[in-house]
Amino acid sequence: MALDGIVIKGLVNELQQCVGARIHKIHQPTSQELVFSVRGNGVNSKLLLSANPTYPRVHITQATYINPMEAPMFCMLLRKYCEGGVIERIEQVGRERIIHLDIRHRDEVGDTSFKRIVIEIMGRHSNIILMDPATNIIHDGIHHVTPALSSYRIVMPGSMYTPPPEQHKLDPLAVDSKAAFIEALKLEEEQSIPSKTLVKSFSGFSPLLANEIAYRALTQQHDQWLSAEERPLQLDGQLVVEDADALWNSFQHVMSTVKANTFRPMIVTDVERDKQYFSVVALTHIEGAVKEYSSVSEVLEAFYGDKAERDVVKQRAGDLIRYVSNEIAKNEQKLKKLQATLEEAKDADQYRIIGELITAYMHQIKRGDEQVELVNYYDENGAILHVQLDPQLTPSENAQRYFKRYTKQKNSLVSVTEQIELTGKELEYFRTLLQQLELASLSDIEEIREELVAEGYLRERAKKGAKRKKSNKPQLLCYTSSEGLDIYVGKNNLQNEYLTNRLASNNDTWLHTKDIPGSHVVIRGTAFGDPTLEEAAMLAAHFSQAKSSSLVPVDYTLIRHVKKPSGAKPGYVIYDNQKTVFITPDEDRLKALPHSIK
Repeated sequence: MALDGIVIKGLVNELQQCVGARIHKIHQPTSQELVFSVRGNGVNSKLLLSANPTYPRVHITQATYINPMEAPMFCMLLRKYCEGGVIERIEQVGRERIIHLDIRHRDEVGDTSFKRIVIEIMGRHSNIILMDPATNIIHDGIHHVTPALSSYRIVMPGSMYTPPPEQHKLDPLAVDSKAAFIEALKLEEEQSIPSKTLVKSFSGFSPLLANEIAYRALTQQHDQWLSAEERPLQLDGQLVVEDADALWNSFQHVMSTVKANTFRPMIVTDVERDKQYFSVVALTHIEGAVKEYSSVSEVLEAFYGDKAERDVVKQRAGDLIRYVSNEIAKNEQKLKKLQATLEEAKDADQYRIIGELITAYMHQIKRGDEQVELVNYYDENGAILHVQLDPQLTPSENAQRYFKRYTKQKNSLVSVTEQIELTGKELEYFRTLLQQLELASLSDIEEIREELVAEGYLRERAKKGAKRKKSNKPQLLCYTSSEGLDIYVGKNNLQNEYLTNRLASNNDTWLHTKDIPGSHVVIRGTAFGDPTLEEAAMLAAHFSQAKSSSLVPVDYTLIRHVKKPSGAKPGYVIYDNQKTVFITPDEDRLKALPHSIK
């Protein structure tokens, strides 16, 4: 479901708790997102403003964001005009996906000024704009819109703010009679009510909400459906005029809950279609698992949070993913060629036998012969061999030619076997890196890049300004098990190396997916029960290539039995004395475990 005007109303109602609070800090972790630390008036929260073209949103967040070393210009501008200011008002414009955040701020000389942050949630046209509400002058926007991009409205410093084009739809909360409702939909003229007519007529309506209202009207008309199984699961969107009373009643009931700010934030998962929907109104027309939340912010964070982070990570790690994928493809191709060469080298003895047979029957062979048939006395049945000869060479020279081929193939057998082993290790290494990139956070990406530079695969990027000092102590993801023990997870090779070889003690328990690329996981301490072991095994499976599989084999042993071979690549270890458990990751159980970065 899109973030429609009705969801925005529920969100703005929820954000009223921030009115009167002070903006303590402003950060811009990415080019499209802002995080405000809001304190005071009983509030201590982080407010996320995102103009991400795929996942635009506004909500209170509990997530941790990694901020750049130098704040972008737009962030600096917001700090100048808004940091330390008090939020005076948060309101929705009509039923549109536009939010105004009004801020009272004192400047350097103590004069009071008022600024407005306009958050426009409009897909790829989403924007966050700082403006002066008194003069309507734009200070700046997180995305610039030049005259070349739009002739209707310009978003540039110094230009006048122009709202997005009017859609000329009715506010559904202002419709207070059946007659007005019918007039809005023009029922009597069209003689039918497609559910999309609701979307066309009313501001803030998404197709999901319109389908819900139409479905409730339909089920109200057909009370012979006694159970959910007997009800139609999909609508064709057509209701005839005689259903106008039912549609009005359904519309009125839903809008009355919205007016009263009685929302039911939820996510419904349609398992058959593998699709999720979120809403602030109960969804009865979708068959699936329902999970309700205590706030609209929680729903938006649960629905968008992981998706948005993965989107940003893919953008930041795009070059690394392409490089690692290319290396995997190159090594796979190299391995195929080496294996073909190995198969060919296995026939080396045949060349030796031919050379010896030519030597033994040399008196029967003349210079200029192109082929000769010789009895193979090495064969029990005395099979006849058809031997190809070079007519330009003597019989002795032909024999030496075959002996040389034998020596070359025999020598290559050793080197090719070594190359196959090395290529296999390279392939395993890059496959592990690809798995780590798929699960990486923004901070993990730079550590993986540093590793590739240190291993000589990539050149170090030329950076302007003072060189940043690298820490030899990477930050690790630490979960607290249901029994109160710390479970550490290394999400890349540098973290795995530090966790296993430096942080963990000899009697700590080490876990890793069996023969599957994944993270090193360590349970601190020895006094733990089955619940902690299960949760650690789930984490090992979750942070591995088998994340979506069931009954994933996970090995566990004491740290004292884990060793890094001399000269091995970062994160590579061998181990023994292990036991194996088979575990299916439970995402809800893992999300419920407290965790932090240490």
